[in-house]
Amino acid sequence: MKAFFIPAVIFLVMIIVVLAENGCTDHEGGAPSQKETVEADTADMVWTGWNQYQIPDYTDEGKLIGYGYELIANTAQYLGPKGTVAALTNGMNCQNCHLKGGTVPFGNNFGKVFATYPLYRARNNGIQDIYARVNDCFQRSLNGQKLDTASREMQAIYAYIRWLGDGVPRGKAPAGTSIMKLPFMDRAADPEKGRRVYQARCVTCHGADGAGQPNGTGTGHLYPPLWGSGSFNDGAGLFRLRSMAGFIKNNMPLGTTYRNPQLTNEEAWDVAAYIDSQPRPVFDQHEDWKLLAKKPLDAPYGPYIDSFSERQHKYGPYRPIEIAQAALKKVL
Repeated sequence: MKAFFIPAVIFLVMIIVVLAENGCTDHEGGAPSQKETVEADTADMVWTGWNQYQIPDYTDEGKLIGYGYELIANTAQYLGPKGTVAALTNGMNCQNCHLKGGTVPFGNNFGKVFATYPLYRARNNGIQDIYARVNDCFQRSLNGQKLDTASREMQAIYAYIRWLGDGVPRGKAPAGTSIMKLPFMDRAADPEKGRRVYQARCVTCHGADGAGQPNGTGTGHLYPPLWGSGSFNDGAGLFRLRSMAGFIKNNMPLGTTYRNPQLTNEEAWDVAAYIDSQPRPVFDQHEDWKLLAKKPLDAPYGPYIDSFSERQHKYGPYRPIEIAQAALKKVL
């Protein structure tokens, strides 16, 4: 069983040591920064999964789990355009979005999945199990086709997710198992400002054209495409600006962690706006969000329960939308 928290006494000692090393208990200059707030709220209390070297590959179940990890880490090798099993996806890997096999805090990880599914999801207008959720990603984030639920590949992915969720109490979502929601800005996110951030901080890995870098075998990508025909489509979760901004803030550029972000909140919002402004495949979303009151305010396509434009829903400012929707929901 994995522990995802530190006993209170040890945690208190750690705080005292940190305060002593810094020589003070007050933050000079006013309120703490977001980074300091995150560390105070989550310091080593976030969920971190097993790594692949802990998979018990000496058992049949362990071998299935290991195959599941391989499918998450190297999806394109097995299921990409040149896949050895089938050609179902766009050539990206699951762990391009679910970092390090779905184990990174605030890295879109799998820590809460087995504990919380089956789950009602308003986007899909009903209850989803893990199999349906995986296929949601195959169709949207991998811009591909569904994986046969009965296939060895789906059963391996399921086994891996179940193994990672060992020790997470049923119905619980430990800290760090969701993308962090950054505070809304008072202005709209600016794709042009984001372009400048992208050119300075992102282009080395993802390319000026956003196409990423291919791996040595030509079966997938060393760094994934962020837009274009080989990237996720407009039905993917990261096409929503708040999700993309939160993911970027805590994981990008390379070497970033939630404890040591390299971009400011505004930079994360702006570069997210730039990336999500670029062309990408289109997904048929006419069945999504039948209950408009549950539709996220940053969903970049209508209809909505309010009268704000699609552009404002995509880029913000979001606070006026949030206030208006709160008032509308009281009378619905």
